[in-house]
Amino acid sequence: MISQLLADGFSAAIRLLTGARALWRCSPSADHRVYYGNHVSHGDFVMIWSALPPSLRRDVRPVAGADYWQRDVLRRYLIREVFNGVLIERDPQQRKQDAIETLCEAVDGGSSLILFPEGTRNQSDEPLLPFKSGLYHLARKRPELEFVPVWIDNLARVMPKGKLLPLPLLCTATFGDTLRLEADEDKQAFLQRARNALLALSEHGQGTAA
Repeated sequence: MISQLLADGFSAAIRLLTGARALWRCSPSADHRVYYGNHVSHGDFVMIWSALPPSLRRDVRPVAGADYWQRDVLRRYLIREVFNGVLIERDPQQRKQDAIETLCEAVDGGSSLILFPEGTRNQSDEPLLPFKSGLYHLARKRPELEFVPVWIDNLARVMPKGKLLPLPLLCTATFGDTLRLEADEDKQAFLQRARNALLALSEHGQGTAA
């Protein structure tokens, strides 16, 4: 009960502090989905998670780096009890289980996922970094999954690195059309198509073919 109240409180707080709004080009659905977005701050998954309808939010789990979220008691509590995150060891030498198998277990348990295929926060001048291969391997293992691109706009400016308080700017999470791995589609083609679909939701990618 306390964890659920905290989760609802976080969702309300992020919407209040960022003026967050959701724009849907696909329809919200309880189908098994992977919401994948651009990665510019530690608040990204909270932004996507908060933008989901409450009826869906309970079954959507963010994928997060274990090294960051297990640093102290508060972070461990938040990621496990409040956000019900799926923790992945980013250092292969520290892993006790294959990362893709961990994600498959979460999906098989009835969850949808939030993840960031760039693999790390984008602190470059490029609008979007190249995608890591995990998105493709998950699609191969679970071809029934729908993948939904979500472009997050303005969050890096609302919550800049090193600042304790957010700045008053409007944030938007734009949910694009769903896509699936096509028959005989190879890794490079799928990752490029998925990346283009995400980039096309941004001001940088207007007119980019999906």
